[in-house]
Amino acid sequence: MPSVFVQGRPVDSYPRLAPEARQGKVRRITEAGEEVLHKPCRDVTEFGPDLAGLIADMFLTMYIADGAGLAANQVGVDMRVFVYDCPDDDGVRHVGHIVNPVLDPLDASSRRLLDEAEGCLSVPGATMDVPRPDRAVVRGLDRDGEPLVIEGTGYFARCLAHEADHCDGQLYLDRLSARERKAALRQSADRRDEVLARRAANIAALNA
Repeated sequence: MPSVFVQGRPVDSYPRLAPEARQGKVRRITEAGEEVLHKPCRDVTEFGPDLAGLIADMFLTMYIADGAGLAANQVGVDMRVFVYDCPDDDGVRHVGHIVNPVLDPLDASSRRLLDEAEGCLSVPGATMDVPRPDRAVVRGLDRDGEPLVIEGTGYFARCLAHEADHCDGQLYLDRLSARERKAALRQSADRRDEVLARRAANIAALNA
């Protein structure tokens, strides 16, 4: 089994950071409560340098925040696109982006729910157990407008479902009970400053 898949295809080797990140700039990450995170994003209709630039910025911002995935509305852009650099449960690394993603519905008889810890860069510092299917299939396009299908299992499936939710205007908080949501927001309030300080230190190290 190859150790890295890029855009769903196996590769022999890959750098520590996606090459797109070298062309990117760090953007501010939006947080729960901001309107852009709580409404469905609009479809991407123009493919070109602006979209490629956004994807580059998203990769770099994701790395600075020590994330495994990032949707465009998490950097304040109302567009259906996300990037990811995420392992699955077998330690295989998956890297890529997907535009206008749609998560395939899974037949209840063929899926298994995993109730495991989940966090979000837009809810800094909080983690809660969230049930997600153990596999995910996302269909969409790449930055050139070519059809793309990405499949994932385990933790990577969780990442794909989480980011697809973002594009639909949902946070993982929306999948929690009222009590769990309050607990997650309390966690975030307690840890937010520490998380943002770590991101600032990563930016400083990048610019050193």
